[in-house]
Amino acid sequence: MNAARLARDPAFDGVFFIAVKTTGIYCRPVCRVRQPLAKNIDFFPSAAACEKAGYRPCLKCRPESAPFCPAWNGTRTTVERACRLIDEGALDGGGTVETLANRCGIGPRHLARLFHEHLGASPVEVAQSRRVQRAMQLIAHTNLPMIEVAAQAGFASLRRFNEVILARYGRNPTALRKVRPHNVA
Repeated sequence: MNAARLARDPAFDGVFFIAVKTTGIYCRPVCRVRQPLAKNIDFFPSAAACEKAGYRPCLKCRPESAPFCPAWNGTRTTVERACRLIDEGALDGGGTVETLANRCGIGPRHLARLFHEHLGASPVEVAQSRRVQRAMQLIAHTNLPMIEVAAQAGFASLRRFNEVILARYGRNPTALRKVRPHNVA
């Protein structure tokens, strides 16, 4: 780590942080300030660990916004969290965008704007796409009855499942199972 610090290697930016005992400040490995003596530094894995140890952030390199931290990712972090919640079924079975937005700590209109900005689709459209992807995996790789496929994929009803699959693929789910790439035992 000391070699990376001395070389100001950008590959380590956000991977570890340097805290200077004599100044009480912590920096990123790429910080352009004068290098402190090796005996006066400690290494930490995160900005939070530095702050917990009593160090304050450098005003020049802004280590609290280093790569790989939520502040650096900005609103993308919120969208990624919302997508994880969608994957866990937050919009399946009666879940609403309002509830999802509340879980992310923002309003539903702002969440919709962020989804359009980062993904080009609404949260409902993303959830629908994920449901269809799960359903197609189950159709192709299992012999489950279609009602179970619909339920496991997150559809509220078999009727809605059939409508969505027919609209997307031009065939009903049973017809798609007949043309699946390989047989399932």
